[in-house]
Amino acid sequence: MATNDRRNTRPLRSNYEIGSSFWAVRRAQWRAMGLSDADMEKPKIAVINTSSELAICFNHLDGIAAVVKDAIREAGGLPFEVRTAAPSDFIHSAGNAGKYILPSRDLITNDIEVQVEGAQLDGMVCLASCDKTAPGQLMAAARLDIPTIFVICGYQRSGHLGDEHVDIEEVFLGAGHHAMGAITLDRLRTMSEEAIKSPGVCSGMGTANSMHTVCEALGMTLPGHAPVRADSRKMLDNAAAAGRRIVDMVWEDLRPRQILTEAAFENAVRSVFAVSGSINTVKHLQAVATEADSNVDVYGLYETLMDSSPVLVAVRPNGTSSIEEFEDGGGARAVLKQLGPLARHEALTVTGQTLGETLADWAPPDDTVKPATAPLSDKPAIVMVRGNLAPDTAIIKLGLRYDRKLKVSGPAVCFDNPISAIEGLKTGKVGAGDVLVLRGLGVRGGPGMGMASRVVFAIEGAGLGEEIAVVTDGQLSGLVNKGLVVGEVTPEAHGGGPLGLIRDGDVITIDVLARRVDVDLDQAEMDARRAALPPVGHSGQRGWLSVYEGEVQPLSRGAVLIPPRD
Repeated sequence: MATNDRRNTRPLRSNYEIGSSFWAVRRAQWRAMGLSDADMEKPKIAVINTSSELAICFNHLDGIAAVVKDAIREAGGLPFEVRTAAPSDFIHSAGNAGKYILPSRDLITNDIEVQVEGAQLDGMVCLASCDKTAPGQLMAAARLDIPTIFVICGYQRSGHLGDEHVDIEEVFLGAGHHAMGAITLDRLRTMSEEAIKSPGVCSGMGTANSMHTVCEALGMTLPGHAPVRADSRKMLDNAAAAGRRIVDMVWEDLRPRQILTEAAFENAVRSVFAVSGSINTVKHLQAVATEADSNVDVYGLYETLMDSSPVLVAVRPNGTSSIEEFEDGGGARAVLKQLGPLARHEALTVTGQTLGETLADWAPPDDTVKPATAPLSDKPAIVMVRGNLAPDTAIIKLGLRYDRKLKVSGPAVCFDNPISAIEGLKTGKVGAGDVLVLRGLGVRGGPGMGMASRVVFAIEGAGLGEEIAVVTDGQLSGLVNKGLVVGEVTPEAHGGGPLGLIRDGDVITIDVLARRVDVDLDQAEMDARRAALPPVGHSGQRGWLSVYEGEVQPLSRGAVLIPPRD
């Protein structure tokens, strides 16, 4: 790591002019809290904590925050614990048809800005946990551009029913099966009782573990920190190391925008392909790049890198490896090492060294993560597609499953919400050979980007996972995707996007190898249908979703709330 040669040699923005009103009123408050004048001269570090009693992924974070704060004090800093929103997809998607989930990411970013920038703190340690906390925190780091380091707060232990593995995503999938009569209520109840055995995030390679891998691939964690067992000795040691390191980063003035370069984003994208990660990483990484005022086109990186980015490890449900085996095999660090020359080794990391320097004398402990020269698959786990139905882009998650039908054509059966789609499946309105169109779930149309996965799981529960394709502008589970599903179609249906012009019976063709999703309509017919649409009005939402609807940018900008600069 970098040395402390600049310690105490540069002014800190948090040290106000002595005698000024800012200094006086802050000193009055902090002296009443027991802080000394010497404390107030130290680097002031925000410990960003999303602790919550609402979800198991967050309810262990107070203990981690305490370890981080002790380490900051030991290193000569002054920690301040800062709380933000703590969204869990499995808890907070119940209200308003799941439309709070993506907007909660941006709420976290703005929470952090208000508290850290308003107080002019010098650095941040972010406790990364569930799906939206890591991206929201990365976005804040990119926006504020003050020294920041991430602590990966771990994955939960999953359970078993006899010899059968069961975790939270299998419960989610099981609910879709139960909706179609494929499993009993007693079976679903037992699954829900056995799925989770400790705090932490979902134990498979879903959005949380994908984003934890991304944090390390971007260079925003210390080496070897992702993934990690929640509440393990290793996790607590990692937290302490990050707490010590952030103080030196403040003195070194090592900032996120020095780290979040195009090389770093390329490493992150390569790593997502290598672990067959969540498609949600695409919009989240684009949001981070946008917040960093970077011109990096993350969607473009996924498109240009996908055919040269092999799969190196297959963690459940992509394959048979457990998340524990991935951690023990070196985790994200092993992925970056095994990518070899595909990785951008010149990228800077929070250590003050380049990625190449951190990897130089390290080797994976076993062969869980394969080398890029002998991968599990040389075909892309995530496929970006375009076409007249998705002129900007859309995403298909294939993982290792290239044995399915990769080209399908069928008549569209259209639904404007998940409830009606599931009812249509039950009543036979949609059946084998059809292409189910689920629309109106985009960032503006939601507003907030609704979840399409329960429809996909119901199709699987009906035994039609390989017989009904899905095309949607909604988002999908980061972990379990069944059948041939085209997600996050852009432009979205709302406002005249092509998906909103489709009528029942229009023939849709999905061709994975050609990277296409098209509808058999000529441009003149699509223009005529668009012209006949009623004017776009406000959804009638109030509160946070109304703010989000008015400000959210398209997915090509990561669905951030900041408009492009003139």
